[in-house]
Amino acid sequence: MTAPAVDWQLIREEARPGPMQMALDEVAAETAAAGGPATVRTYRWEPSCLTLGRHQDPETVDWAFCEREGIDVTRRQTGGGGIYHDGRGDIAYSIAVPADTVPGELLDCYHLLCEPVLDAFDRLGIDADYVDESVPALYHPACYLRELHPAHDVVARVGNSGDADDGKEAGDGRKIAGNAQYRKREAVIQHGSLTFSVDAGRHLGVFADPPVTPGAFRERVVGMDELVDVDRADAVAAVEAALLDWAGAAPDATVNADGSWTDAELERAEEIAAEKYRSEAWVRTRPGSRTRET
Repeated sequence: MTAPAVDWQLIREEARPGPMQMALDEVAAETAAAGGPATVRTYRWEPSCLTLGRHQDPETVDWAFCEREGIDVTRRQTGGGGIYHDGRGDIAYSIAVPADTVPGELLDCYHLLCEPVLDAFDRLGIDADYVDESVPALYHPACYLRELHPAHDVVARVGNSGDADDGKEAGDGRKIAGNAQYRKREAVIQHGSLTFSVDAGRHLGVFADPPVTPGAFRERVVGMDELVDVDRADAVAAVEAALLDWAGAAPDATVNADGSWTDAELERAEEIAAEKYRSEAWVRTRPGSRTRET
């Protein structure tokens, strides 16, 4: 499969609060659906942020820990469990593209839009691919500790990356990326979290009494910095290069390698963030519940 032959822009890594980053995903989709450029981008969370899955129970969150540690909490449009993001350990990306230019079948579309993610790992010398077989869940509310499924979960083969001291045998896989997508206004949005460095204590601290130790978390999840000698800036550059090359590989595609948001897009994103992603009703209400949960 190849990327859609549309006009693309790459927006390079920007640091913003989580609610604004989620709102910008929606704005990118609106622009693509309205005939503007499709967008590939990387972004950074500032301050640290816990994103809840679309249907996640807010009672699974340790709200006192998040407040004490200055961690934002918002809710994604996509499903799955919660993910803790910080400015060093997480490299985020998203792709927003017109829906009629990508496969209508969810898994086919997912695999198409994950191509640059897998390419980025290859550029970094990390052997990453979809997990070979299902692995049971350790803790359902946490995205990275849910069941690993061969259809969509990306793991790194630690045995092939020179990491001989972590107790894992060659070929074992540990999750290194979480990816999800949704459709909005005739556009598809896929966003994901690529793990650069693991802080297991904070990943678990955002949840209320998870039955998992930091050691068990690290056995399931791995960061790029454990596998290869690379700094974060170079890892981000590899992700951006993979996104850029993927978008530009389609026949007749045009790519602006130095894209940016318009003033109108930023204003629209601020509106969405205020109305939704910073809203107590959105963040603390489980969809389908009759009353707000606190």
